[in-house]
Amino acid sequence: MTDTSHRSGLTDDIYEKLVNDEDARACKSIPESACQEVSGNFLKTLLSMFFSKLGDALVNPKITLPWLMQSVGAPAWMLGWLVPIRESGSMLPQLAIASVVRTMAVRKWMWVLGSALQAMAVSGIAAVAFFLEGSIAGWSMLALVVIFSLSRGLSSVASKDVLGKTIPKPRRGTLNGWAETAAGLITLTVALLLISGVLGEGSTTLYASGFALAALMWIIAGGIYAGINEFPGETDGGNNGLKEAFARLSLLKTDAPFRRFLLSRSLLLCSALTAPFIVVLAHQELDAAISMLALFMAASGAGSLVSGRFWGRFADVSSRLVMVRAGMMSAAVGGVIFLLGVFRSEWLSEIWVLPLLYFVLSIAHQGVRLGRKTYVVNLGEGNKRTDYVSVGNTLIGVMLLMTGFISLLEPLIGVSGVILILSFMGMAGSWMAIKLPEVER
Repeated sequence: MTDTSHRSGLTDDIYEKLVNDEDARACKSIPESACQEVSGNFLKTLLSMFFSKLGDALVNPKITLPWLMQSVGAPAWMLGWLVPIRESGSMLPQLAIASVVRTMAVRKWMWVLGSALQAMAVSGIAAVAFFLEGSIAGWSMLALVVIFSLSRGLSSVASKDVLGKTIPKPRRGTLNGWAETAAGLITLTVALLLISGVLGEGSTTLYASGFALAALMWIIAGGIYAGINEFPGETDGGNNGLKEAFARLSLLKTDAPFRRFLLSRSLLLCSALTAPFIVVLAHQELDAAISMLALFMAASGAGSLVSGRFWGRFADVSSRLVMVRAGMMSAAVGGVIFLLGVFRSEWLSEIWVLPLLYFVLSIAHQGVRLGRKTYVVNLGEGNKRTDYVSVGNTLIGVMLLMTGFISLLEPLIGVSGVILILSFMGMAGSWMAIKLPEVER
């Protein structure tokens, strides 16, 4: 047996164990030529996701980035821009990015480029931390976060297309589920290290070194992703690409299933938007020590770890129902927090209550993410899938900025009141998802 055939056999064995069913070689919705490469592509995609998510764990806009900016003396007001830039910056330009991606027969290189640019941006943040201080350090970091976020947009559009071309429908949810499980394990490990004090109390050198390590993770991820065997696909849109990109907004008028999906996804943003308000509530009711932040980080990681594979396999059966049930779970968490605030406010001061609810919310959020990711990949084929991803993410980027104004109600109705509004959003999003057509057939 040659080394090549031995590696191929080992890859097939690992793949069959990961998908864990009798029909491990089932191939749907991709060409026969791509079907022969599924096991290798599955593992390469999973490994690249693992390393990129390890980078994400080290560069967290809610935890490590604020601490690093504070350690270099950046103005406090700059911290409030980290999450909006990080989240919406990668989504808003995706119509323009998609107009370029549509001209590419092989699209994995766009993901590799995005990964390389993310590594460069994160390396730049580490360098700023080592050599600059004060406002100039803060402005420099914000500029690099913009570059980082835009680079994620490149990878986001390409990843859905490559996934749709290389992995059959019955395996896409499972792949995303394993990736989320790995991300949960990584986040939980980092949190436990913070809680234990092994990493110390935190210093500029420590956090900057973590960012340098994160840059290496994206380089490794890009190298692995480059090895995916992607066969050339359809191309178009080479002329007047940007004009055609904005013309694709007409999908919102002409494509009813996509329109309903996008409305449901917008409302299900509640699972992501509720999380920081629970942390704010913990600051008010408990304390802001590093151990408390690490406890919430551990709850998030544990939620991903225990639910990733379940949601992934469920999504391969019905990603629509995953969105429905995860959305209702998210709404229920918010409802419980509101009721506790009204009738049993002293419970919120117990050290275990809010982290436990955050853990449940993390499980729900993973379901929402896996459900909508699997749904949009399975809803369309070829360039139609590219259009769905780019139009959807661009509009969700706008929605993220708009929903941020909900926080302005906090002085009037309190944190619990804001969480209740987000819960109603979750209920509405789940109701909309019930009306979506099934796509796992």
